[in-house]
Amino acid sequence: MTTDRVSRRPQLSEEVADLVGNRIMAGELRPGDFIRLDETASNLGVSVTPVREALLTLRSEGLVDLVPRRGYSVSPLSRGDIDDMFWVQSMLAQEILRRSFANLTAASEEELQSLVADFASAAAREDVDAIVEAQHQLFRSINIGSHSGKLVRRLVGASRYIPYRRFATDPEWRTGQVEVNNRLAEAAHERDIEKGLSAIVEQFDLACARLVDYLDAAGIWDEDGDVAEAASAAS
Repeated sequence: MTTDRVSRRPQLSEEVADLVGNRIMAGELRPGDFIRLDETASNLGVSVTPVREALLTLRSEGLVDLVPRRGYSVSPLSRGDIDDMFWVQSMLAQEILRRSFANLTAASEEELQSLVADFASAAAREDVDAIVEAQHQLFRSINIGSHSGKLVRRLVGASRYIPYRRFATDPEWRTGQVEVNNRLAEAAHERDIEKGLSAIVEQFDLACARLVDYLDAAGIWDEDGDVAEAASAAS
């Protein structure tokens, strides 16, 4: 694992879970790889305790397995798993958009248009940090506009391990996302919910396809593409 330093805050185990989960979903940690507590803690500059807590969280979410007397290993991963992850996100995001569009005002539409422009500018500059932040702020504005805090929490939880920085370095994803965001802005201006929902579906379809491509390139799947290619965790 590469070295990332995280600060010492009360939610430290959540930060560790996010980092490790992101690396799993990006294919940097492969199915069957063991995650060593001491090594991970040293790399992140934290104690073993938040790493252990993070791995318990990841185990409950199906991303790692506990192998008796050996520790934690990355769980098998299939294309179907990726499809399911994005399907859940898409369903939640569509309902959130419906509610947000119902609450659209001239001011909230203007904010959305501005955030769409911010993303396009960041994408043109290929500024990874700015791309990630612009996309976060864009969909944060939609989420807030829905006035559905608990539903938004579900969406945030379902998408917490998606490797957004990997997407931001991908020219194909950047181009596609600029187009999706532009259609979303048009839908808001026209108060056309169907066009907005179509843009949301396309966004998650694009992200799903790109992530599958990344994992294909990393050689995660076996020849049938159904089960992760990795040594059995029990071997």
